[in-house]
Amino acid sequence: MAGPDCGPRHVAIIMDGNGRWAQARGRPRLFGHHAGARRVREVVECCPALGVKYLTIFAFSTENWKRTQVEVAGLMSLFRRYISKEMKALAAKNVRVRFIGDRVRLDAKLINLMDALEHETAENDGTHLTIALNYGSRDEVARAIRRLAQDVADGRLDPANVDEETLPRYLDTHVLPDPDLVIRTSGEARISNFLLWQSAYAEYEFIDTLWPDFTAEELAALCRSYGRRDRRFGAVKP
Repeated sequence: MAGPDCGPRHVAIIMDGNGRWAQARGRPRLFGHHAGARRVREVVECCPALGVKYLTIFAFSTENWKRTQVEVAGLMSLFRRYISKEMKALAAKNVRVRFIGDRVRLDAKLINLMDALEHETAENDGTHLTIALNYGSRDEVARAIRRLAQDVADGRLDPANVDEETLPRYLDTHVLPDPDLVIRTSGEARISNFLLWQSAYAEYEFIDTLWPDFTAEELAALCRSYGRRDRRFGAVKP
């Protein structure tokens, strides 16, 4: 396995392919989503051995509301069930959980469970698991700019002092480091409105594996590959 000194500290994953995984087996799309939720536990549990301190997963986008009502309702039920089932286990494994995204469209029961999971794990300092739920990066930036503009209007922020270090303080991820490695499963080569600002200098891996088939071993291989990359952040070595 990749060691903590050379691998990524923050891995972000676009968990894609649940529906196709289910359909290939003659099952409804929600069957794949349930299989994908079970896969999350294995990936979270392997993070400490890989030196991955921060794991961010894309669970539901602002665009996913366009899916059928049956699928959306099933996903919301799955999220409630997952949080209820995993809360004690995540707390016991020293995992700190946060949610990012706009909670306005989510139902009250789900929001209460999200709040409870964040509270239950708030003192943990192991793996930091961030779940992007009703999240879209453009929506996040728009909400951040509204808060920034309000601070300018209220006199708390001088427009002359706004620079590229200012906006991140208003983003949902303001307490997190930027991702080092972004992985998308399922063979698609899109970033799908995920962490656009934060991933400006992230390394990307687009892999063919469907999310329910993604394993700890595959994550370890991707972390090793990351450790071999020459990251210059725009500079040129002398």
